[in-house]
Amino acid sequence: MATIKPFRGLRPPQSIIEQIVSRPYDVLNSDEARLEAAGNEMSLYHIIRPEIDFPLGTDEHDERVYTKAAENFQKFQEKGWLVQDSKDCYYIYAQTMNGKTQYGLVVGAYVPDYINGVIKKHELTRRDKEEDRMKHVRVNNANIEPVFLAYPDNEVLNTIIQRYVTQQPIYDFIAPDDGFKHTFWIIDQDNDISAITSEFSKIAALYIADGHHRSAAAALVGAEKANENPNHKGNEEYNYFMAVCFPASQLTIIDYNRLVKDLNGLTTEDFLTALSKYFVIENKGSENYKPICLHNFSLYLEGKWYSLTAKKETYDDNDPIGVLDVTISSNLILDNILGIKDLRSDKRIDFVGGIRGLEELKKRVDNGEMKMALALYPVSMKQLMDIADTGNIMPPKTTWFEPKLRSGLIIHKLN
Repeated sequence: MATIKPFRGLRPPQSIIEQIVSRPYDVLNSDEARLEAAGNEMSLYHIIRPEIDFPLGTDEHDERVYTKAAENFQKFQEKGWLVQDSKDCYYIYAQTMNGKTQYGLVVGAYVPDYINGVIKKHELTRRDKEEDRMKHVRVNNANIEPVFLAYPDNEVLNTIIQRYVTQQPIYDFIAPDDGFKHTFWIIDQDNDISAITSEFSKIAALYIADGHHRSAAAALVGAEKANENPNHKGNEEYNYFMAVCFPASQLTIIDYNRLVKDLNGLTTEDFLTALSKYFVIENKGSENYKPICLHNFSLYLEGKWYSLTAKKETYDDNDPIGVLDVTISSNLILDNILGIKDLRSDKRIDFVGGIRGLEELKKRVDNGEMKMALALYPVSMKQLMDIADTGNIMPPKTTWFEPKLRSGLIIHKLN
């Protein structure tokens, strides 16, 4: 069962929230962060992307960069740009995209729950990315950015949340870069705090939606601190890491699409012939075509869109991994035909979140950067949870959640 706790959040004053908050560190590069933070010394990018305070070209993994993150974090607190709440609280973080709102509870998630599998993952992590985030947590002694978790729908929790969201929020703004609304409330009543803690203790599992490297890093640093403390008791703040937990039914997974630089020496005609072994192919012409159901794919090649529908003998509906469209496309198209064996390392392939739309795929093929694009039907939350429950791991670049959590609304200190 899941263990959570409230914590004393470190937050910006209401008057400067929009100057502080940022996109997550991993959805933009150094140049983009430098541009977004230009002229704004309060931008959280100075903590989560501190290489922007160094000359262009500075390696983001330089030890001086991590040190600068800690210096900036301290500066933000000294200047009153981040102020710690006086008591342990839970928080509600709501995001509204395209008229749909999802309500998340900001909690301290339990490190042993991650290690023991109560907090379930569906993706593999890379050690280099883990180490980067571990250094960031260590040097700041804080979780600067939250992990995005899902939990099975719960009426008791929903009732508590709905009571608070009718009140005046602490923060309420629309992010200029994506147009999504972000709203924030504090749960500071002791009876509600106790009820939330108790209700989570009845939930069998939490699921990582987004932030596998952040959760791994936070849990590993927490375990390190426990091992290094001869007086460790188990209730120290470092035993918890910051997470925003959303009811699974409210979440939206969108497509995560592929771009490939060449056809592995094949002509267009040969490539389409090879595809016909595994797929029913329909030429859709020049109008954008989006997959309409599971096992239906969109191919963009030489100015034309094609519908590809996987033949029934090419997948097994009883195999939780084999039935995924990312598995079907990876095995039959990318591997068998195009010779792309490792999605994590092959330089011939790139990935684009569906939030950018089919036009982004079309543009990158039409300008000659890529030879072909493949759009996929999105994975469902049920598929994600089933895979996590069975201990399976999804192929790389399977899920893209939107909207992304804003960083800087709240921070969790480990001491």
